[in-house]
Amino acid sequence: MSTPVTAPPTIQVKGVHKSFKDVSVLRGVDLDVASGSIVALLGSNGAGKTTLVRILATLLKADQGTVTVNGHDVVSQSRQVRTSLSLTGQFAAVDEVLTGRENLIMIARLRHLDAPRRIADDLLARFSLTEAGGRRVGTYSGGMRRRLDIAMSLIGDPPVIALDEPTTGLDPEARIEVWDAVRELAANGTTVLLTTQQLEEAEQLADRVAILHEGRIIARGTVAELRQLLPPATVEYVERQPSLEDVFLAVIGRGGPTDNHATAERG
Repeated sequence: MSTPVTAPPTIQVKGVHKSFKDVSVLRGVDLDVASGSIVALLGSNGAGKTTLVRILATLLKADQGTVTVNGHDVVSQSRQVRTSLSLTGQFAAVDEVLTGRENLIMIARLRHLDAPRRIADDLLARFSLTEAGGRRVGTYSGGMRRRLDIAMSLIGDPPVIALDEPTTGLDPEARIEVWDAVRELAANGTTVLLTTQQLEEAEQLADRVAILHEGRIIARGTVAELRQLLPPATVEYVERQPSLEDVFLAVIGRGGPTDNHATAERG
């Protein structure tokens, strides 16, 4: 019987260090992201998440270590890396004067792609923005802008997308819209590296989680594997009050409890 061949990680980070003057930001980071998966890089402000993403996107050079994206070295094959990876930053990079469709057409033309209008219409449909496509982006909600921003990142069909805290500043409904868009990316085969400081976001979206703290990956694994790092849970019966977010989502018709109820929680 032949041994199955394991595909190499789409993103591979080995021993990466990065300092700014006398401040050490990354201190020997190792990280693998499998093809078609969502990996969440979880960490607080200043942990080094954005620095690592900028190195992946060829915007910064590591002081030490190696990084490959889709089999390409970020230093010696930077052009191939930029073709393979699309970066969506913490704030939507959209032109508010243009319409949603015009934003997409502009990017498709800048990338010298055929049929830019068809590309724009396909992406508007994919991200449920067709009805808003003819409106100026300045009239869009935060969730709509972020979905348009992600759609713009997908022009040219990059196999890898890095999302740097994509729900920063969004309300609960808009955040759920973005989560749905990220799930669809992975379902269509896109490899996603997601940086976040929100534990719920990582738990909702990620196949695997890596915890970055003070420039080092201190834990990694599935959510279930990470839970096993804690002592065995005890079961207590408590009355769980709905959070204000639960109430908000229930009132606007997005689900969630509307009254107090007793639940069994792991404590």
